[in-house]
Amino acid sequence: MGYTLCQKVRGLTPYEPITGSYPVRLDANESPFDLARPESFPAPLQKEAAAALEKVTAAVSAIPFNRYPDPYCAELRQAFAKRFGVDPALVTAFNGSDESLAILCGCLMEKGQTLVLAEPDFSMYRFYGDLYELAVRGWQKGEDLTVDADSLIAFCKKEGGHALLFSNPCNPTGQLLHRDGIIRILTALPETLVIVDEAYMEFSEDQSVMDLAETFDNLIVLKTCSKALGLAGIRLGFAVAGPILTTALTAVKSPYNVNAMTQRAGAVLLAEKTLCDGAQKAIRQSRDRLYESLKNLLAGKEDIQKIYPTGANFVFLKTEKAEKIFENLKKEGIIIRKMGGYLRITAGNDTENNALIKALERAV
Repeated sequence: MGYTLCQKVRGLTPYEPITGSYPVRLDANESPFDLARPESFPAPLQKEAAAALEKVTAAVSAIPFNRYPDPYCAELRQAFAKRFGVDPALVTAFNGSDESLAILCGCLMEKGQTLVLAEPDFSMYRFYGDLYELAVRGWQKGEDLTVDADSLIAFCKKEGGHALLFSNPCNPTGQLLHRDGIIRILTALPETLVIVDEAYMEFSEDQSVMDLAETFDNLIVLKTCSKALGLAGIRLGFAVAGPILTTALTAVKSPYNVNAMTQRAGAVLLAEKTLCDGAQKAIRQSRDRLYESLKNLLAGKEDIQKIYPTGANFVFLKTEKAEKIFENLKKEGIIIRKMGGYLRITAGNDTENNALIKALERAV
């Protein structure tokens, strides 16, 4: 008899990002600005981007490739802490937010404990919960896809939630739960680990709870550099939490989990305030233009049921024609994300957004 896979992975379906070459990619919520091409940035930021690229190149070139990277990511954590106004002692760096999610589910929770999700939400939350044999319980959002903090609290208490995990603003809905709602959750559930993924907070009105990490010992805030900072290619994420949780995260992560090139590039970019702030503002403006263009184009269309307001770098809409629209755009070299009866469209640059709108005029 041959080798048999263990039960917990037999039925898992791999996450399948869209692959292939498409002229317009608006499916993965990436930044439209590529540091390797300073000309891709808005004109006022191109000099800053070129200067930052030179700094990154010099920093990476100076790496001793035969030595392990700093296991504590000291310079990188300091740069992150300065940008976001937190104590670097409360910051842990990871090889992308996915590593932090795997560690949170696999190390800070035990088999059979209850993980509560506010669904729909990022699909990888349930994936990691299932992988590490947690009892995953989904609190379902209503038609408006917002989060009712009091209802979520009641659900957590009913289910005996050991941990609650949600993105804010939410991926894929773009909806934002205000800070006071999260504080109510933290206060009402002192024995529940509350994990708030703020991957998209830079695109919304600032309702971050990162500064509350020392106040609430049951809070972990996750942050990625893949969205607003445009560093999806180097895989860099962070967790901000109080001293006890931070010590635990440092103990359970791999000792050299963030490679030296990512550490150096991340530290340089996080310190480029003018460039980062400018790119963030430009993406928000692009998102707003895309949202208004979609509303104007699709208003009154019977098959478009709703275009949701958004606090992220994408627009989310409900339609009975999701499959048809997705396939028609794909034929024209434009990729967006289809999620059942919903479409999620990332804000690109002006050229990409305009190509999308023109293609949608033919597709709807």
